[in-house]
Amino acid sequence: MDGGFRILKALEKQRIAILASGSGSNAEQIIRHFSGSDLAEVVWVGCNRPEPKAGVYARTRALGIETTSFNAQQLKGGSVLEMLSESNVDWVVLAGFLLKIPTEIVAHFQSRMTNIHPALLPDFGGKGMYGEHVHHAVKSAECLETGMTIHWVTPEYDKGSVIFQAACSIEQSDDVDDIAAKVTQLEHEYYARIIEALIDDASAQNSLTDG
Repeated sequence: MDGGFRILKALEKQRIAILASGSGSNAEQIIRHFSGSDLAEVVWVGCNRPEPKAGVYARTRALGIETTSFNAQQLKGGSVLEMLSESNVDWVVLAGFLLKIPTEIVAHFQSRMTNIHPALLPDFGGKGMYGEHVHHAVKSAECLETGMTIHWVTPEYDKGSVIFQAACSIEQSDDVDDIAAKVTQLEHEYYARIIEALIDDASAQNSLTDG
């Protein structure tokens, strides 16, 4: 890529895509965070579940962004990568997305694709460990703390390098819903801010490298 083009790209507003599978509360927080930002904007949201089964559609629509529906075969077959490319996406953010990301997409967005996990990885990670399954496991293990992890995406579940973690204490009286609420609060507090920091740092590095 031409150095001058990279400098120009670094100075342009970065285009974010969000992949979600559920209620979309993190997606909403991220969209709101970057609304009016000069650094980045959310331009595309995709979901692997139909609208009646995922609240993300209503949340993004209320914010002026239509969520695109796709299935697992379209993800594996390359259609989703085509959608991302057609939308000129620079960064991909997983926000409660449950499917494994194909190697081709991971490679295309190397160091530009993040995921958030509702526990302190490497504990309580891997296939099948998502949402309430994680919180039930944490409660059953009688942990004194839990939290959330932001990490780079790889073709394996929850194996990417950790970018950021935040923890919260667990009281003996806390039930699974209490634990989930504490973790969700951390996710909403930090995820968009960490994404912003990553994009800002990458843009600065590109400008310095090509300057």
